[in-house]
Amino acid sequence: MIIFKNKHAARIALASVVIGLVVLFFALDLGRFFELAYVKQQQQLIADFYATHPVLFPFLYFITYVLVTALSIPGATILTIAAGALFGLLAGTLYVSFASAIGATLAFLISRYLLKGFLHDRHKDKHKAIDRGIEHDGGYYLFTIRLVPVFPYVLVNLLMGITTIRTTTFYWVSQLGMLPATIVYVNAGNQLADLESLSGILSADIILAFLLLGLLPLLTRLGLNWYERKRMQVPQNE
Repeated sequence: MIIFKNKHAARIALASVVIGLVVLFFALDLGRFFELAYVKQQQQLIADFYATHPVLFPFLYFITYVLVTALSIPGATILTIAAGALFGLLAGTLYVSFASAIGATLAFLISRYLLKGFLHDRHKDKHKAIDRGIEHDGGYYLFTIRLVPVFPYVLVNLLMGITTIRTTTFYWVSQLGMLPATIVYVNAGNQLADLESLSGILSADIILAFLLLGLLPLLTRLGLNWYERKRMQVPQNE
């Protein structure tokens, strides 16, 4: 068992592992296995493997999804669609929901462990201002941007990692906030054979609905804060 004597050595080791895995992914061109055309072509073969290994295959799928998300490499969208085709809406949503939340949290922790000190030292004033905002409305803000799929989830994971938001808050808000989009993409997998591209899955109406749903708790919080300030300004009768 390797025991690191200081945090600096541990960070170097973690960074080496992360970078090594990412480089290996691109060097071996593993991204070709996460393309819509490939999944459609191999759908029957994958389904046969699942039928032969009903326990092993979901486990391998889950671990693959967690690693892809944790390393912030392309593939999560295709894996989400494939879940609908292979597992159905209910089981597929369950697998993706937990795998994506766990993977996102690992990416969040990698960012926090490797990047937070570096960025904090170089942008102290801006970092403090962001932290104050996160401390005040962190959960509500994260929920809003999670619900709007136009914000890349990879970017959200990394940027939130350098704030002061609690890991547990990041996990449960992410899982809840990503759930609507997860259901939409998993459901699209039920029509995988007819799916020609990923661009048509999320329509403008769906994105707008997600945005309004995400803004509701944040606007409610702002409204309550405004009411509380107004109430405190009213002189109390003696």
